Amino acid sequence: MHSTTLSNIEITDPATFKVAIIGGGIGGLTTALSIAYQNSTLKSITVYEQAPAYKEIGAGIGIGVNAARVLKNLGVWGAANAISGERNGVHRSCRRYDTGEEIVAVGAMDENADGGVRQLSVHRAEILDILYQELIRNYDGRVTLKTDMKATRVEECGDEVAIYFANATNSMEVANLVIACDGIHSTIRSQFALDKPRYSGRIAYRGLLPLSAISDKWPYPSYAVSWLAPDKHFLVFPISQNKTLNVVAFVTKPENELGDLKESWTSSAPRGELESEYAGWEPTVGAVIQEMEARPGKWRLNDRELLEQWKYLNGKVVLAGDAAHAMLPHQGSGAGHAIEDAYILGLIVRDYFANHIPGLAAYTALYQAVRRPRAQKAQVTSRQAGDVYEMQGKEFEGITSYEDCLPIVREKLAGRMKWVWGHDLEADYQKAREEAGLAVQTQPKASPRTNGTVNGIVAGTLNGKIGAAQHGIDVQEVEA
Repeated sequence: MHSTTLSNIEITDPATFKVAIIGGGIGGLTTALSIAYQNSTLKSITVYEQAPAYKEIGAGIGIGVNAARVLKNLGVWGAANAISGERNGVHRSCRRYDTGEEIVAVGAMDENADGGVRQLSVHRAEILDILYQELIRNYDGRVTLKTDMKATRVEECGDEVAIYFANATNSMEVANLVIACDGIHSTIRSQFALDKPRYSGRIAYRGLLPLSAISDKWPYPSYAVSWLAPDKHFLVFPISQNKTLNVVAFVTKPENELGDLKESWTSSAPRGELESEYAGWEPTVGAVIQEMEARPGKWRLNDRELLEQWKYLNGKVVLAGDAAHAMLPHQGSGAGHAIEDAYILGLIVRDYFANHIPGLAAYTALYQAVRRPRAQKAQVTSRQAGDVYEMQGKEFEGITSYEDCLPIVREKLAGRMKWVWGHDLEADYQKAREEAGLAVQTQPKASPRTNGTVNGIVAGTLNGKIGAAQHGIDVQEVEA
């Protein structure tokens, strides 16, 4: 089956339609899972990973209840929940750097009712393995995972996109829809947009230690703690079923003092450097540092400018995850937003096959309309959050006393994450679809692992444009 658009003949038969996902990290594998789960008749989903194996570098990440709901919808909640240790409902206990006294405790907004989800703290490699195993176990034959495939560029070729790779054979493959999940250094994004790293003003040190090494020296009811001071903050939280403590230490540094420090998780520094930065802090911080590896990671924290577009080549290429909205780690929501991207991409592919008349570009525009405003708000507020933790920015101008900063910090952090975790992603999608003129009629949902319609939807004719409000981005400071 084909559908005529302005310039191309589109493939509309899921048996022959090809989806290519560039990048096999958390965002890429969740996207593959979402599209496969919600499109049981789609036969060709290929993930191209540049590394020789599917693995994650880095350490701990947070998955808020917004993203946890997506994992539940995609059938992997139980496994993801199992790798995150028990918590006491506290997202983060923010404390004074000098005495350890609590400034504010930020709740996790866990759903405590039967069948609810909770916030997770997980090791990147462990959550990636869950996604990988789910794809191998339940979608083998429909999802293909390839390695040693570094994409260098894409090119529109009629109803297909050619993807060129830098590998032993300089191979080329084709797809009808290309989703670039190739991270903050995305080569696909750089083909269409200026890729200019934006220094945040901070560097980060990162490391891991066995929680057992510090447990007898730990005076607090929660292991998820952040100590705050002007121009520095020190964060720890447990991962791997509470067996490991993830440590991230942030320091404000002028860019001219960075030397050749890179935007890379593979850079490192002597532990003594970290000890010097946090000399004089309350004893628990020093005890944690003493148990870290001899050379913790060290890198400069960059993000990227907000992008006007996430879709290219007549809607056949889209960006997702850090390729679309690289953000600083200060709200711990980067992975969660990549997971939200993945879920919406599964929905727009489903709805395209239910009614292809508007054309693929209408559905990739729908994806952008749903996800760009929210993800870009997270980019902006993540940068603002770093300022709050380190008592910088306009709210702290003219304040010279640490004591006088603390009420402002408390106010800004207490309810800061509600807009992220309490969000209704499905409502976002329904609203944007209505504003696009895509009327819907739901049909019974079939099993995602059988032949049949999944969440079948019959869409109406595209008779309007995406609402301007969906493209507006509220970048005001998030208030408590």
